[in-house]
Amino acid sequence: MEQTWRWFGPDEVIQLNHIRQTGATGIVTALHHIPYGVVWSVEEIQKRKRMIEADASLGLRWSVVESLPIHESIKIGEGDLAPLFDNYRQSLRNLAECGIKTVCYNFMPVLDWTRTDLAAPVPGGGRALRFNAHEHAAFDCFMLERPGAEDEYAPELLARARAWFDRATEADKRTLLANIMAGLPGAFDRYDIPGLRRMLDRYKGMTREALRERLARFLREVIPTAEEVGIRMCVHPDDPPRPMFGLPRIVSNEDDLAFLVGAVESEANGITFCTGSLGAGRTNDVPALAKRFASKIAFVHLRNVAKEEDGSFQEAEHLGGDVDMVSVVTTLLEEQKRRRDAGDPRWRLPFRPDHGHELLDDVGKATHPGYPAIGRLRGLAEIRGVMTAVAAIKGLPV
Repeated sequence: MEQTWRWFGPDEVIQLNHIRQTGATGIVTALHHIPYGVVWSVEEIQKRKRMIEADASLGLRWSVVESLPIHESIKIGEGDLAPLFDNYRQSLRNLAECGIKTVCYNFMPVLDWTRTDLAAPVPGGGRALRFNAHEHAAFDCFMLERPGAEDEYAPELLARARAWFDRATEADKRTLLANIMAGLPGAFDRYDIPGLRRMLDRYKGMTREALRERLARFLREVIPTAEEVGIRMCVHPDDPPRPMFGLPRIVSNEDDLAFLVGAVESEANGITFCTGSLGAGRTNDVPALAKRFASKIAFVHLRNVAKEEDGSFQEAEHLGGDVDMVSVVTTLLEEQKRRRDAGDPRWRLPFRPDHGHELLDDVGKATHPGYPAIGRLRGLAEIRGVMTAVAAIKGLPV
């Protein structure tokens, strides 16, 4: 599998020469400075590509776009969407012209990944991302004050949420809001409480079925263009895979993935297989999902989570937690062999180590939450070891 690394661009603390030291050669990045819905021009794409390839001795290439964002109006289905679809299609054409053929995106309404604690302690002094169910409920019910929210939580969890809110200082509340907003690491917009309420109001009455139809329409609009120019689109699962703040989530489980790949039958309509996002779902059998949808996987995020009974979870070590990483990696390597044997010139799957712990010198550095250097380096090294061992035992191509 192609070892890749997410890079947020030239202003990030972790630079390209650091990435090469991890062993990764593929860069996963996006043009975060361009507002949602605006065309990514060939000039802007080439500018980023030249940055990545400037030092030929590093041997780096722009392997995956993560993400080419979908404008919120498309998800809501409001207004004249034709210009937004036209712009998205043109961005795909421009990326293909520049030789970038794998595009990750998500269809999560309003918010991307959501955590309530960005510095949960791990043994030895490191820090991890964490989702505390009672803090999420406290934010939803008592800070956001979403109508009807209290009816959606179990009484015991709601009581813990109320207790947290009653003892929370104003600084605690500001930190919780900031932590939830941090899940938009490359987003163009951020929300305060009034802004988030206004955004949620735009989705008022949105059902799961209606949001699914918005996704299906998006796929019908853009997949033919992706197919035409040789791009593989790959949706990222919801994180966490559950309704958030009254909004439906529709890329959360086996049924959702089956709906997605069936909405438009095409090699260009694929999946970003994220073991952590899917792993946070209590009923998701992640190794089984990898087997069922192996042929539709175009990009892979490998990370792990440890779940708790109340719905809380924490980012675990890459080979720890609840997901059987060895089983998943074995399935991916077997799928690679199938593709190679079938003559697919793009048979090697790009993967990246997702969300790492802050360890050693990373603690306190101004990296994006979940994206420190050392924690991800550890994860990449562990996964590389699993890949090498499985490939050697089973005679599979790495």
